[in-house]
Amino acid sequence: MSTAKRISGVLSPVVTPFKTDLSPDTERYIAHCKWLLQQNCGLAVFGTNSEANSLSVSERMRLLDALAAAGLDTARMMPGTGCCSLADTVTLTTHAVAHGCAGVLMLPPFYYKGVSDEGLYRHYSEVVQRVGDARLRIYLYHIPPVAVVGISTALTERLLKTYPDAIAGMKDSSGDWNNTRVFLDAYAKHNFDIFVGSESFLLDNMKHGGVGTISATANVNPAAIHKLYREWQDPDAGEQQARLNVVRDTLGKKYVMIAALKQAIAIYASDPAWARVRPPLTELSAEQSSSLAAELRNIGFAMPGLRG
Repeated sequence: MSTAKRISGVLSPVVTPFKTDLSPDTERYIAHCKWLLQQNCGLAVFGTNSEANSLSVSERMRLLDALAAAGLDTARMMPGTGCCSLADTVTLTTHAVAHGCAGVLMLPPFYYKGVSDEGLYRHYSEVVQRVGDARLRIYLYHIPPVAVVGISTALTERLLKTYPDAIAGMKDSSGDWNNTRVFLDAYAKHNFDIFVGSESFLLDNMKHGGVGTISATANVNPAAIHKLYREWQDPDAGEQQARLNVVRDTLGKKYVMIAALKQAIAIYASDPAWARVRPPLTELSAEQSSSLAAELRNIGFAMPGLRG
């Protein structure tokens, strides 16, 4: 297997700001990405909480071009490139590799349900072969609560055997620690890097050989999450984990996560435009926004260094 340097730590599926005409707001996007990088957080642009599947292929490519043109370090980026269309997946993946991104986070083709491991293997195999670049590093994206189509250990085993250099790891967003543990036990010692999809599992993931988290709430709480990643062996790691869980629960248990994250940024950046989402999603109501602001104040939450 390849010994090339791999990405690890805390990454954020960066939320995408929109203008009044619902086009991506590049200026705000670049500013938020810069802030995340300053907080020791990598950029999993075009992830689930980025509203990636509400963005066109050309929109995603233009945003990545803009980040690179603004001088942001593409080696700290893991763009989401998995689409239902094989051709779109290849286009986005080739583009990310050409920009020198550390890897790509690749959903399985998720429209058709009940597909076989054989079908998924053929899809990923076609992507690897069509991209045809030794720099390609794929992180399989397992998120059955959303995609329904999942990544099995048998599929992973086969892909690793055939493409040991291209298949770099996975993000497990199953929400099931037992599932994550199965993958950790099977592959963590074999140069297959496992990220959990929620920082709620970060401490356990690090203890069992994982490499970090790609978490929605890293959009707003990156420094504290990175602190636990860095200090997971410290005596107070359990207390740190508990504090992270409080923040995540505040944002995610009562509210739609994407809308809540954007509203939190709108609050702490004093920038109401950040609350905008692209249909079919809707913003938090005025009552929900007021409630979220109060709850965040009550837990002493802050986003230091954020500017409107």
